[in-house]
Amino acid sequence: LDNNLITPILIGDRTKIQSLSHEIGLDLANISIIESDSAEKSAYIAASLVNRKEAQAIMKGFLDTSVILKAILNKDFDLIGNQLISHVGVIKVKNFDRFFILSDSAININPTLEEKIMIIENAVNVAHALGIETPKVALICPVEKVNPKIQATVDAETITRMNKEGVIKRCIVRGPLALDNAVSAEAAIHKGIENPVAGKADVLIPPDLSSANILNKSMEYFAEAEKAGILMGAKVPIILTSRASSPQSKLNSIALGILCSNQAL
Repeated sequence: LDNNLITPILIGDRTKIQSLSHEIGLDLANISIIESDSAEKSAYIAASLVNRKEAQAIMKGFLDTSVILKAILNKDFDLIGNQLISHVGVIKVKNFDRFFILSDSAININPTLEEKIMIIENAVNVAHALGIETPKVALICPVEKVNPKIQATVDAETITRMNKEGVIKRCIVRGPLALDNAVSAEAAIHKGIENPVAGKADVLIPPDLSSANILNKSMEYFAEAEKAGILMGAKVPIILTSRASSPQSKLNSIALGILCSNQAL
């Protein structure tokens, strides 16, 4: 509120909200509160508000992500098109001159080839919202050569070819690339890897949720990275942070959600 980013609508137990607000010195005089006695009801109310265009984004509070997703996917609402919902993180790591966009570290466990393409599309939408006109997308794998025994490298080769043929647009995609030669020009030179993305990646697409989640948290706790995270693919962005996220990370995520509100479906 002090940053004048949003006009909040708070949904939940009114008594608890008022008590917590009193503890932190938040004036609720001009803030709407909608009473709800359960997480499921709160999520449903939030989905109904954005469905009626009375709100432009949803922010997850102290409830499970699955509860929010169930409400968004509810057939009572028209919030999902043909696009996959995926988590997109924006990360600023010290000693790098650019943001990294990372996906998907929260929703899609073991995405198929087709799902990886939609994950890329959601990440590219975020990149465009950040002003990156032609984002460079790296398909992260354990190795930078195609190995038939490692399906991620096979998928990366296929997706790269689709990008070169113009099937996947609005970005430059290359893979397989290992993490080092995706983000470090020096590592790419040492390994003799020459392509438009090597060492210059804006968007990092690991092969599955496990590897993406580990990379995401490693950046935060080992590299002291600043982060923001939202779900893309619905008709409004869903601001999604961990319950352990710092206040700054939550503020960053709100700002990202606002920025991407015109990039949602």
